[in-house]
Amino acid sequence: MTKQIRFNAFEMNCIAHQSPGLWRHPEDRSTEYKDLEYWTDLAKILELGKFDGVFIADVLGIYDVYHGSAEHALTGAVQVPVNDPLQIVPAMAAVTKHLGFGVTTSISFEHPYPFARRMSTLDHLTKGRAGWNIVTSYLESGSKNLGLKTQVSHDNRYDIADEYLEVLYKLWEGSWEDDAVVRDKHKGVFADHTKVHPINHDGQYFTVPGIHICEPSPQRTPVLYQAGASARGQKFASQNAECVFISAPTQVAVKKLADGVRSNLVKEGKDPNSVLIYTMLAIVVDETDEKAQAKFREYQQYGSYDGGLTLASGWSGVDFSQFKPTDQVEYIQTNAIQSMLQSYVEADPNKVWTIEEIANWTSVGGNGPVIVGSPSTVADRLQEWIENTGIDGFNLAYILAHKSFEDIVEYVVPELQRRGVYQTEYAEGTLREKLFGQGPLLPNTHRGASFRYKPQENKIEFESKIA
Repeated sequence: MTKQIRFNAFEMNCIAHQSPGLWRHPEDRSTEYKDLEYWTDLAKILELGKFDGVFIADVLGIYDVYHGSAEHALTGAVQVPVNDPLQIVPAMAAVTKHLGFGVTTSISFEHPYPFARRMSTLDHLTKGRAGWNIVTSYLESGSKNLGLKTQVSHDNRYDIADEYLEVLYKLWEGSWEDDAVVRDKHKGVFADHTKVHPINHDGQYFTVPGIHICEPSPQRTPVLYQAGASARGQKFASQNAECVFISAPTQVAVKKLADGVRSNLVKEGKDPNSVLIYTMLAIVVDETDEKAQAKFREYQQYGSYDGGLTLASGWSGVDFSQFKPTDQVEYIQTNAIQSMLQSYVEADPNKVWTIEEIANWTSVGGNGPVIVGSPSTVADRLQEWIENTGIDGFNLAYILAHKSFEDIVEYVVPELQRRGVYQTEYAEGTLREKLFGQGPLLPNTHRGASFRYKPQENKIEFESKIA
């Protein structure tokens, strides 16, 4: 029997997200993204469907690689305008009890000290349902708007990320001892100052001498997601991530990525199944296969060719406007998402893609596949993906907001539950407890756990250990 299947909703605080052009469909709600009700309605739908969480992507830049211009991104609302991902989470948390929240922020655009406070605050407000998708950013436009002449090289971004995470672990895990907060109203003592420690970090990229200015949140460190699928990204993920998000168009390509993630975990001395792997796909479902296929054909009529290539060009760093629609896709080394082109060119030897095929593919559902059919057909395909690729679940992209998720909750979730491969109730506790069935904190085998303060050590030993 197929193992339990997990769902995340793949979202972004923008219009259409992975399906450029579909915002024009009369049933699509994504132009309401500025309204709190849009997000609270979504949260209720997802919790009704027992989704693990909502995974909120983000970019701080614009897709201007295609034609060397922002024209198509702006005219087609291709992930622009885009609002901040963190600010919508408290509203969604207020109307749910169990739904998790994986938010994307880049280590390239914010110093770790204020970021540590933002995530601790979010973990407090959600009662331990916060997760963080660690990205290093790939859009040249974002780097330039932060004052950099050009994007930092791909692998060097991960070198910076290694130290960025070290600072965060010291703040989240090591600065406050477990019993530092006493809240003694009678004595007038809120925290025992002898149990709150400066981290004294002085590294190559960051200098952070002080304490974490937040008391420990329910999880201390939020659940850590990571989406890097390049060789350097997978090494980073094997050392830090608890959940890995991958994206590729075929089962062969997804299996290759998932096997790489598991292999890197073994190299780090970890259980290869200690990390949950989600791949991206979209679902079009209706009562029958025929109705679902008709629905999908209708959606395709709204897909944008230029919008699809605007996304693909931004993700890959390759301006696809310089090629003819019938040209075959080749791998080109870039400073953007290196695994994106690899997933089309190298991962599946049985498939050769043209530019036109990538444009049409990406315009409805993004970089992942679309499964179309009745509840039974969709459930069969999902189980097939799990069995053939070794993944744990799916980051589900919507085609229509919120119609796609409403259909999944109405049709697909009950069928999976009937088959015994999808949760019928949430586990209690924090997001980490719900996902892994263990405690709320990072496991002792995780890199971040090594930065915890040891009460038996004196202050000098602690500082030397983590400096």
